Amino acid sequence: MKAVIQRVSKAKVEINDVLKSEMGEGLLALIAVSADDNMDKIKWFANKIVNLRVFPDEQDKMNKSVIDIGGSLMLISNFTVYGDANKGFRPNFSAAAPPLEAERIFNQLVDFFKNNYNLPVYEGEFGAMMDISLTNAGPVTVIVEK
Repeated sequence: MKAVIQRVSKAKVEINDVLKSEMGEGLLALIAVSADDNMDKIKWFANKIVNLRVFPDEQDKMNKSVIDIGGSLMLISNFTVYGDANKGFRPNFSAAAPPLEAERIFNQLVDFFKNNYNLPVYEGEFGAMMDISLTNAGPVTVIVEK
């Protein structure tokens, strides 16, 4: 599992010009699933994301998590995060899980967040062409991989 995580002041997802979800301050995570991901990785990954200290404290140091600030999560399935462009000009996505397996694992991840953390969780739609708008606060962007 691999994610590009952005600290945002707001984010929204539209599908065919229809609003799917919208949130205020929190984290937007573009998540790619690999074929060897399992529940142990899901638990590690979820814990890592909700406890990332990327929000400022009173001294303007990045010492607070999304839980600490009462923020939200937006989780977007995005196999292109596994794009390897080291060779040639067309990215290779062979590290990403096949679509049906990726959808199953991604849904387990979303359910784990919703069932184990007391914060709002928003989503896109698996496999859909989505328009994602966000305001990256900072900017702060990190990559997490397990």
